[in-house]
Amino acid sequence: MSDYMIRATAGGGQIRAFAASTRDMVEYARAAHNTSPVATAALGRMLTAGAMMGAMMKGDRDLLTLRAEGSGPIHAITVTADAKGNVKGYAENPDVILPPNEKGKLDVAGALGIGVLSVIKDIGMKEPYVGQTILVTSEIAEDLTYYFAESEQTPSSVALGVLMNKENTVRQAGGFIIQLLPDATEEMIAGLERKLGSIDSVTTMLDAGMTPEGILEEVLGEFGLEILERMPTQFACGCSKEHYKKALVSVGVKDLQAMIDDGETIEVNCQFCNKHYPITVDELKELLEIAKGKG
Repeated sequence: MSDYMIRATAGGGQIRAFAASTRDMVEYARAAHNTSPVATAALGRMLTAGAMMGAMMKGDRDLLTLRAEGSGPIHAITVTADAKGNVKGYAENPDVILPPNEKGKLDVAGALGIGVLSVIKDIGMKEPYVGQTILVTSEIAEDLTYYFAESEQTPSSVALGVLMNKENTVRQAGGFIIQLLPDATEEMIAGLERKLGSIDSVTTMLDAGMTPEGILEEVLGEFGLEILERMPTQFACGCSKEHYKKALVSVGVKDLQAMIDDGETIEVNCQFCNKHYPITVDELKELLEIAKGKG
């Protein structure tokens, strides 16, 4: 299993935790969208968070969407995830180039700028749940920490990281989410805060060869870590030519006829995985007949 995540508990049920290794997922996204290093880091953090937050959902058909919109040159990042470890996403401007920040790191905060983080959960109700918070630091992990505290009243620590090779491929990617549950004691809270203040960054731990299990053992081992589940996670997009052909039928007879009259193959592009689907004039004519039948 290359990319995977784990779900765990600690402190006799006072803490729940998730940790993930997502290098292959983030590298797939980088290659698919040809993202710049800073866009790779931003999108990779969001994909990793999406995988772990998706795993928090209960239903097989539940869907999570994370969207960060800001004033910076990347404009927005959108990620969707299900409860089975399938994640996909894109940055609106994947070509952003920025100098390093004052710490010499990729300037994700500068790429995103000031804005809003939205968390949308479609769990089969009439309307999806939508939670929104401001981008506190625009570094994504801290913004999600703030979201959990403000919108879900769950004290959390979110750590996300992407480390690049010199040739701009992804060297390491992963993260963890650690949450205090309602019955957590003051002693447990103080102990966890102390431990979190002393650990290395996620990418440092991953680059040292630590697995998601090892990372949670490092953070939560002294609190009685119990690993509950291990599951694969991957970049997965359900798009297909047939999907887009069905969508084209819904544009209506008039617009389909206009496309046919142009006499050229059209190309449909998937935002999430950047695949291109050519649809010929003959195929458009078939879709027109279907649209007429529905009319």
